[in-house]
Amino acid sequence: MQSFTSDADVWRVVDLLIEETKQANLEGNSFHIPSAVMAQLSFFACSNIMLDKQAQKDIARYIYSSDFGISPYPGSYGEQPKIWIEKSFLIKNLIERQKAKVIKNG
Repeated sequence: MQSFTSDADVWRVVDLLIEETKQANLEGNSFHIPSAVMAQLSFFACSNIMLDKQAQKDIARYIYSSDFGISPYPGSYGEQPKIWIEKSFLIKNLIERQKAKVIKNG
């Protein structure tokens, strides 16, 4: 039986789940690590612990700039911060993954 007295306790279990999923993948499975963690998280913690304020701001910036067709930062594509370009590709990939999941599950 595991006792949770702090966020650090939850993160230790999350780390264990990540390692467990990586090991399962080495044994021939093809689990998506974030999906595997999220599928098990509700058994021992609130999913809000996984929310990062900066990531939420980045997602909001991405959606706002996409919906209104404006640059997230001043300037043209070549003037956008490199880290933002990397983040935007990650966010787009995650959104597309979620859309595909919804379509698959009806």
